[in-house]
Formats: sequence, C-alpha cells, structure tokens
Amino acid sequence: MAHLGSGRRRALAVPVGLALTASLAFLPSVAASAAPLDSTAAGAATASKPDTSGPKLSYVANLTAYGTAKQAKKAIERAGGTVVTSYDQIGVVVAHSQNPDFAKQLRAQRSLFVSVGSTRTAPLSPVQTTEEGTTQKLSAEDAAKAAAEAAPGQEPLESNQWDLRAIKADQAHQINDGSRNVTVGVIDTGVDDTHPDLAGNFSREQSANCVGGVADTSEGAWRPYADGSDHGTHVAGTIAAPRNGVGISGVAPGVKVAGIKVSEPGTSLFYTEAVVCGFMFAAEKGIEVTNNSYYVDPWLFNCKTDDDQKALVEAIGRATKYAERKGTLHIASAGNSNQDLAADTLTDTTSPNDTTPVERVIDPSVCLDLPTQLPGVVTVSATGDKGLRSYYSSYGLGVVDVAAPGGDRWQVPATPDANGRVLSTVLGGGYGYKQGTSMAAPHVAGVAALLKSAHPSATPAQLQRMLKSQATKADCPAQIYDATGALIDATTCESKWGQTGYYGYGVVDALKAVK
Repeated sequence: MAHLGSGRRRALAVPVGLALTASLAFLPSVAASAAPLDSTAAGAATASKPDTSGPKLSYVANLTAYGTAKQAKKAIERAGGTVVTSYDQIGVVVAHSQNPDFAKQLRAQRSLFVSVGSTRTAPLSPVQTTEEGTTQKLSAEDAAKAAAEAAPGQEPLESNQWDLRAIKADQAHQINDGSRNVTVGVIDTGVDDTHPDLAGNFSREQSANCVGGVADTSEGAWRPYADGSDHGTHVAGTIAAPRNGVGISGVAPGVKVAGIKVSEPGTSLFYTEAVVCGFMFAAEKGIEVTNNSYYVDPWLFNCKTDDDQKALVEAIGRATKYAERKGTLHIASAGNSNQDLAADTLTDTTSPNDTTPVERVIDPSVCLDLPTQLPGVVTVSATGDKGLRSYYSSYGLGVVDVAAPGGDRWQVPATPDANGRVLSTVLGGGYGYKQGTSMAAPHVAGVAALLKSAHPSATPAQLQRMLKSQATKADCPAQIYDATGALIDATTCESKWGQTGYYGYGVVDALKAVK
C-alpha cells in the first residue's frame, strides 16, 4: 500500500471547545467523556523528569469538546513530548515523544483527551497501497500497435483502455468530459506533474507533501521521492489524463487533478498523521473528491478495543468527516486481500507491517480497514474485462458500495495488447499496466468528478447516492477466476437489499453521470 500524508498548521493557543461541540457531534465518545476541564488534573506536573529512554514515536491525541490546543500542548510537554502540529478544527494534535509511557500519561487526563495513540510501532526514521503486483511497462511495440488501431477521435493508446469502455466513459466524453472547476485530490505516493499526459490538468496550488503531518507546498514537494513509487502517478492518469493527442484518456479528462503525498520515503508506508494532513489539506483547498488507494499503516485493521488503534480511527474519522462537511467526497479501495469484509471474523497475519507482524483474529465490524470502512467513504471493489470480480479484490455485503475496473490478468480483453490490467501514466513520461482495487477507486473518483461537474451544487452525500443509483446492477456470478487463473464457483457472493457483496450497488456508469 502507498502511504499518504496531510499537513496542518494551526496556532496552538486557539480554543477548540466551541468548534468541537458542533463539529464532533458525530463522535459519541466525545459527548460521553466530555466534562468541565479539571484544571488540577490537567495542570498537575510530575515531580520527576519524563522518561525519554524509549524509541521516538509519533502520536495522535484527540481532544474532548472542552479541551483546547493550548492545554494539550502543556500536557504533551509535561509528558515528555513535542507538538508537531495541531488541527484545531477537529481537535487533533500530532506529537512526538520518546517517553514509553507518553500515551498512558495523556490518557489519564480524561477531561482533556478522548483518546491518544501511537501511529506506528517502528521508531521514526508504512500506509499501504492497494495494487496487486508490480508495474508492467508498455512496450514500444504495443504502443505502436495501439496507435495503429486507434479510431478517429481516440487517444493514441485508447484502444488498449478496455476499462474506459467498461464504464462507458468514452461515450460520456462525447457529451461532457468534466469541468475545470472540479479537482480530484490523489492522496497517495505523489504525482509526477511533469508527465506530458498530466501536466495540462495538474493543479499545483492544491498539491502538497503531507509526510510527517505538516503540509509542504513548496515547488515539486508533491512529486514522488527519487526512490519512490509510480502508484500515485498511475492513479492520477486514470482519473484525469486529458484528451490531448498524447497517450491515454482519463475517466474525467476535463477536470483537474492534485497530488497530496502521504507515503514515507524508502518504505512507502502511509501513517495516520500524514493521512489526517491529507484530508485536512484537501478540505481547506476546496478539493471536491479525494481518491484513497491505500490502507493506513501499520495496521491492516484498526481495532477500537485497542487504545492505540482506537485513537487512529478517531483521528482519521474526524478528518474525513470535517472534509465531507466542507464539500469533499472520499473514494477508497476495498483492498486486495480477497477477504469478506462483512464476515464475523477475519485473520490478520500482516499487522503491524512496520515491525514484526503478529497473527490475530479480528471482527471487521469493530476493527476497521482505514479509510475505506469509515462512514461517508465510498468503498470500491475491482472487476476485470469480463465484468467478474477480480480474483484479489476484497468484498462484503453492505461494505462495498460500488465496483469499477481494477484489472485482472486472467480476464483478457480483445484489445491490441490483450492485457487485462489497467493502462495509465507512470514515471518518466511513460505508460504502464497495474491491477488492484487501487486502480478501481480512481475510476469511481473520475465518475464522481463528472457527476460534480454536471451537478456543481451537489453535496458529498448526494454524489454518493447518485453513484449508487446510476450504477449498472450486477448479480452474483456463477463462477470467478482464482489467483491461479482457474474458474471456481462464486460461493462467497451474497446478495440482499438490491446489493451484492462483490459489486455493491453495481458497476459505476460514466455515461449516466453526464446525462
């Protein structure tokens, strides 16, 4: 998974109490634990100097409705920590500390903090992307073959874009290819805005590097690291590569795209402080849609019964809800674990992924895949050229909202390249193939951008309803491909309430979005 970050710069002395009373109403735990601040408890200092013998870790501290950032700063410093940044709008503070008991000491101040947790288990030096396998570069031979077979009006490589035709995006572009007043923010590994098939639609003023939790908007900060991933660049091309006669077309080639980098250098992990920054930055910059093709590291599932993980759920939940209230719709990938997210229990063998994983059995209704399982976020599963759920895609009745092309190497299309993965932009000005729910989510983000272009006053909730109601219904299939390419019975697909566990309300439809 790729890791994304968000930046927040707020004066620490500004009270957040009044704002939080309204903005955090969606968090029952805030109301339940809020009480007039006990100045004695909040102000008590330990007689001895805090222990700083532990590894330096990053933390999120979520304030009660009665706490202020100024009080939080004092408490954090007394416990041996330093404030990195504070998001006063949502009552979330990011801090660093080497005190092994840092979180425990802050949690004891219940009138000030709702929850406090470490965002990682490894010392400061991943959030994961949801692509399946590595990039397969487009060869010169395949590029020439595609260009030779391109129909009049098509982009040179569009004959290989089976995914556009699967959601009728090619037909939609004849009516409306999107508005320049709509921007999709790619919260990911960074976007290469110098790519000739992205430069014309890239929004620099809405782009940043959120790694570490503070937004850096300096020139080029949003680009992938030198040793970084092409994941975010591939996602951006699927959303908004323009029809410019250069290479491919995005689902919404007339809208703008921004890059919000949140993945760590070297590891490409996505930590909570960066992701919170990404959502907050998107909200403040007026971004209408965010694409989230990752899960937040180091936990594949964050359990609300665990003190640390509970704090991560709360911090990211506050950030997504704040952005939603500011007019931003969030699209997220369901994941590539081929797991039923609506099951009673699941086995997680990969967490934490920044130190030593420990196998655990979790309840996915209590332990959430972030951000895809948060309220208000559109969860997307992946399909291949034949319309079947991709062999790797996670699913779940009542969890998956819609489906979209993510690629499946076993579902081979009748295209010049005969490649079942998704073709899009990669680093160095080239093109390549990827498959994953990471590739499915940007198709939905593109359709959402077309909807927003056609209905500029629509709220995020209204856009989500339109995505679902306009989706092409898909029943549970008799068979699907497994990871080896064998056809197997689709016994894990359930249907109810006009939905299926594999496809939710159905496969998104770009043509209906512009009509």
